[in-house]
Amino acid sequence: MQNLLSSSLLSKNLKIKIYGTIILPVVLYGCGTWSLTLREEHRLQVFENRVLRRIFGPKRDEVRGEWRKLHNEELNDLYSTPNIVRVIKQKNEMGGACSTYWGGGVCTVFWWGNLRERDHLGDPGIDGRIILR
Repeated sequence: MQNLLSSSLLSKNLKIKIYGTIILPVVLYGCGTWSLTLREEHRLQVFENRVLRRIFGPKRDEVRGEWRKLHNEELNDLYSTPNIVRVIKQKNEMGGACSTYWGGGVCTVFWWGNLRERDHLGDPGIDGRIILR
């Protein structure tokens, strides 16, 4: 995966899509039940920054004329979606897990967990899932 994200043959947009559709779901599997410590939050942020540095590559310093790594603030500016820790905290606030699957141009969302606030969405199935289309 490292070689794929560092490849000059793929566009940055495609690399970001690969990160968002393949890597993040694997890393975030089951995150709706996690309780993160500050150390774990830091390690997840370090992981995300490392992946983003591979995607965006180095930057040429205008003053020195040397190549350097992108700073965290620059990564946040380039990658406009919420960081990995914020995504986990949002899923924890929902009272359960939330997964999104893209297939055939239709987004299907499965909710499970605390459904009291969302009872107006429909009757949950046998396993407590509500399927929205």
